[in-house]
Amino acid sequence: MIKPSSLKMRATILVAIVFLISTNACKNQQPKGKLSTGNGLFQLFDEGERDAFYSDKKGVYGQKGMVASAHPVASQVGVEILKSGGNAADAAVATFFALAVVYPFAGNLGGGGFAVVRDDKGEAYALDFREKAPLKAHKDMYLDENGDVIKGLSIVGHLASGVPGAVAGMVELHEKLGSKPWKEVLAPAIKLAKEGVVLTAGQANGMNRSRETFLKVNGPDLKYYIKEGGLDWAEGETFVQGDLGESLVRIQKEGRDGFYKGKTADLLVKEMESGGGIISHEDLEQYDAVWREPIQEPYKNYKIISMPPASSGGVALVQLLKLVEPYPLKDWGWNTANTAQVMIEAERRVYADRAKWLGDEDFVKVPMKELMSEPYLKERWASFNPDRATLSSDIEGGTIPFYESDQTTHFSIVDKNGMAVSITTTLNGGYGSKVVVDGGGFFMNNEMDDFSIKAGVPNMFGLIGNKANEIQPGKRMLSSMTPTIVEKDGELFLVVGTPGGSTIITSVYQTILNVIEHGMSMQQAVNALKFHHQWLPDKIYTEKNAFDNETLQTLLNKGYIIEIQNRTLGRMDCIMVHPNGTLEGGSDPRSENTSIGY
Repeated sequence: MIKPSSLKMRATILVAIVFLISTNACKNQQPKGKLSTGNGLFQLFDEGERDAFYSDKKGVYGQKGMVASAHPVASQVGVEILKSGGNAADAAVATFFALAVVYPFAGNLGGGGFAVVRDDKGEAYALDFREKAPLKAHKDMYLDENGDVIKGLSIVGHLASGVPGAVAGMVELHEKLGSKPWKEVLAPAIKLAKEGVVLTAGQANGMNRSRETFLKVNGPDLKYYIKEGGLDWAEGETFVQGDLGESLVRIQKEGRDGFYKGKTADLLVKEMESGGGIISHEDLEQYDAVWREPIQEPYKNYKIISMPPASSGGVALVQLLKLVEPYPLKDWGWNTANTAQVMIEAERRVYADRAKWLGDEDFVKVPMKELMSEPYLKERWASFNPDRATLSSDIEGGTIPFYESDQTTHFSIVDKNGMAVSITTTLNGGYGSKVVVDGGGFFMNNEMDDFSIKAGVPNMFGLIGNKANEIQPGKRMLSSMTPTIVEKDGELFLVVGTPGGSTIITSVYQTILNVIEHGMSMQQAVNALKFHHQWLPDKIYTEKNAFDNETLQTLLNKGYIIEIQNRTLGRMDCIMVHPNGTLEGGSDPRSENTSIGY
């Protein structure tokens, strides 16, 4: 563990960015570097010390169990299940449904996700409960008569929703690995919905900001998530969700059939029909959550356990780690020019591969082993030049010989016996498609936008896709979700993950390296400022102060385009197991994320 003060660096004033670019950039080098902020203004650093951390938030410690999630109430629900004798799988199911009540921005019944589990004997599992395209879906469904993308159709409204997988996923997780009665793990969420939850500032502000959109999409008679009389929600108010509570009761009583059949299914299909959506009873009845073989690959004396497709996260994470493994990142130091450059160039190549090769394994052959192999990665790295930036226009998805031709929330849990669960779940955008199922009281996802709705056209997160991720009936859309567990010398070490759209993979990547290579504690690794590159557009996105002025100048001289963001990157919820067995929860200070241990 290192002290935050050891990562504070003295910054000098950049007198003028224009001077920096024109004078210090290498004159014979193309392209020339460029630095801006998200609002187009040049960024100048103040004199004094630059803090490498977003905040000085401290980690939370426990001996018997830990839950790290996006909301303090949901984390408390999970911990209470652990205290009452439940295991990590029980706590995960309880936390999941609690988030559906207290965190409607991303917690859900109408979405889906992925789970990576390591049981108390070291056996690893991967559960895919990603949404599917409805049976009436087709590859041109968001294009006009000229073949152009109809703006917003895959993002807002009823047609943007895929078939939800959340409830089926939780049923599968509980049936295979849970220990407490199903009714017991659902009870806390039902109580929260019916008796009400006290709104945090973030939740109140989020619903207030979205009020007009909710009304536009659902009509003026909407009775959910808006306050009577057009008034604003306020922090500290009690928010009651009676219809959502009844939906949860049906799931509690009937399990899977309480959502995919009966009254809730009827309400969902009626909602779809009323707004031009295409999810049918047949879609709901046919949906299945699938257990898949988890990715398990080495990085030095660590093992990375992560999610295979339809998540792109596991393959991409392993590629990123293997590409930088030969380099002395520890000696170079955190976010120095050398460290940043090799990480960025790895990201550039890996996101190009993501666009070309990755999709739903049930529909396309994904060459996972080849993409993660040493010979392939060596070939991908051949164009790296330490003296200058590679152009993304010169990088395409790699060639594999003889081969035939993804707003989210994350939580991590470890129990007293060492079972670990890493779950990332999503509605995609904040509040999903903004459609609320009338009578059900829950939001639907807008995951259809995660397909490649037209080859080469970016989705809402700027990610490019091609044929491997085109829309087909019953197909799961590609995702960036990267729930991950890390072993050290065969023992449980880290449980990590985050929301963040296209930045999920790179946030998980940096957090793992912050611990392994830079000696940070779990909370420090979460607090540390982050950067991101995703191949296209060809620029580095950074949080303010993620690079000191010397690093900025070096990268600019090499031709990198850098945009300092007005927003944050990632909202991690992670757990570290220390050598003495103590659990450290690291929840992101960038939002209201909370770790609770005991």
